[in-house]
Amino acid sequence: MKRLHLPPWLTNKYLLSALVVGVWLLFFDDRDMINTYKHRQELHKLEESRDYYKARIEDTKTELEQLKQNPALLEKYAREKYMMKRDNEDLYIMPE
Repeated sequence: MKRLHLPPWLTNKYLLSALVVGVWLLFFDDRDMINTYKHRQELHKLEESRDYYKARIEDTKTELEQLKQNPALLEKYAREKYMMKRDNEDLYIMPE
């Protein structure tokens, strides 16, 4: 029987073991490349969402402080946002 001649690096048991472990970690482990990529994408979306909501919170705080300091602005805000009116007024809503 003729023996197949392989290069010496293919017969190195340490290299083959490291290769098997590397393939296992890259594709079959819980923290493989595919899951890591998906988690990074999700993290990026969540960070964008966090930044958006932080900006919204700051805008709302600024608006609240302005409403606390200015009664005329508070009345305007109530009329525009919640369609409130005084007792002696009639409210007409005009479509734009």
